[in-house]
Amino acid sequence: MGRLFDWCVDLWDATPGGKLVRMVLAALGAYLVLSIPVGMYWSMTPAEFDPVAAAKEDAQARGLTPATGYTTVYTLNQVMTTLMDKPGGYITNDRTPPGVWLDNISHWEFGVLVQVRDLSRALRKDFSRSQSQSVEYPALTVAEPQFHFDNSSWMLPSSESQYKEGLEALQTYLTALADGGQADAQFYARADNLNNWLADVQTRLGSLSQRLSASVGQKRLNTDLAGEAEATQSTATASEQEVKTPWLEIDDVFYEARGYTWALLHVLRAMEADFGPTLDKKNARVSLRQIIRELEASQDTVWSPMILNGGGFGLFANHSLVMANYISRANAAIIDLRELLSRG
Repeated sequence: MGRLFDWCVDLWDATPGGKLVRMVLAALGAYLVLSIPVGMYWSMTPAEFDPVAAAKEDAQARGLTPATGYTTVYTLNQVMTTLMDKPGGYITNDRTPPGVWLDNISHWEFGVLVQVRDLSRALRKDFSRSQSQSVEYPALTVAEPQFHFDNSSWMLPSSESQYKEGLEALQTYLTALADGGQADAQFYARADNLNNWLADVQTRLGSLSQRLSASVGQKRLNTDLAGEAEATQSTATASEQEVKTPWLEIDDVFYEARGYTWALLHVLRAMEADFGPTLDKKNARVSLRQIIRELEASQDTVWSPMILNGGGFGLFANHSLVMANYISRANAAIIDLRELLSRG
């Protein structure tokens, strides 16, 4: 230890440029060392919250009477607010340590953002309109494109500034929903609207499940044109393909899936409250609760310091396959729920 200390002192004394340069290097070294524990803190994902209770408290604090759709819209707002205000704030577009190193939480943020974008589009296209020829609600025409802004823009403008504008527009719609005097602000809790949004969720979960399952690599038959003899596609592809997620991207896909399912879990809990009568009429509430249960399991604590990628029935776990299992089961339950909602 003494020799190491002497070596550091000699290196310090030999640093060219005098005292000022050494002070700058010392400050830079201290900054980088401090970034390690700060980065670990920033990498912690936010805790879950109860969207139904939180929406009720928010309405009471603002002196509003929650109407149909209030809980769902509030939950969307709260999910996005959590993304912006969690420890470290929004990290994906950071250009300095420790944010620039934190790829896991950045992909978690992207997963949350995908669900925010999908639901904001559904609000503008379906939930807030009674039919295809209805006029869009003005605030939603602002919120939806703002949430679709580039998620990695650092400045001029920054991603945060655009997302905050989207949140302000969403707050306008949320307040109008609870105002009985604004008849143009509506949320239609109909089975067809819910079914349309669930179709988007189904494709997202299906894609995530396939990407997670490819962590160990697998050979897949090409089923792109299955089911229709006359179907064609733009470019010919092999009848059998080997699909494998690159080793360095395995944890990225895992945390993106964690982020998406975290946001989806809260939205579904809110929709159970807003779509309660519709679900009960279709005897579909239990199907929705089964989806929620599978998504809850996807948020269990990861005790390993890294995402393991064991293969087959080996000694080590494969966290991606475990996550894919929960997502696939949730997706199967969504298919059943959509079938119930489509019945008369």
